[in-house]
Amino acid sequence: MDVFIIGITGGIGGLLAQKLRSRGDTVHGLVRRDDQQAALATRGVVARVGDLSSMTVEQLAAAFGDVDVIVFSAGSNGGSKEATTAIDGDGVVKAIEAAGRAGVERFALVSVLPESWRERELGEEVEYYFAVKKGADVALSRSDLNWLILRPSLLLDGPGTGTVSLGPAEFHGEITRDDVAATLAELLHEPRIGRQILELDTGSTPIAEAVRANVRP
Repeated sequence: MDVFIIGITGGIGGLLAQKLRSRGDTVHGLVRRDDQQAALATRGVVARVGDLSSMTVEQLAAAFGDVDVIVFSAGSNGGSKEATTAIDGDGVVKAIEAAGRAGVERFALVSVLPESWRERELGEEVEYYFAVKKGADVALSRSDLNWLILRPSLLLDGPGTGTVSLGPAEFHGEITRDDVAATLAELLHEPRIGRQILELDTGSTPIAEAVRANVRP
């Protein structure tokens, strides 16, 4: 499989690249700096240098090339409204259009659980972040692509457990980025899963089994 990752220098994107490479997949990505491109090259990843916020749809489509699937795992993490709009909002919409221009049908988006942090008072910028993320989910779900939206719980660092709870609706808890990346890698290798929103939390089901359980009959 040939995969292009937007957000390949991030926590989930970097781990996903490693897991896909270990499966024998070809991995491409988008980075902002030449030194990032060089570092990824030493790990067998072909990266294109460009800024998602300033690239045109045509430039992004050219960067995608002839890949099998695009993964969008970039995010502002609730930063400034300007960054959230450029990456989590306009960036997703641009990538959707560029995928169509490039003829890439499969598109996976790492989103957030809508209930995240509802138990606490959030600042204006974080609330805006959640609203923009939901808008991106809507845009992708209304596209003609073979899409997948993955909504993980609160993200943690550290080693994964290899077991999760995955389905159309899950409670909001916490999950390691490692388990998110492993689940996403497994989902990408299951062509029968498409045009679905799946939520992800810690659980007791082995990842491969959890993915298979979400294949529609």
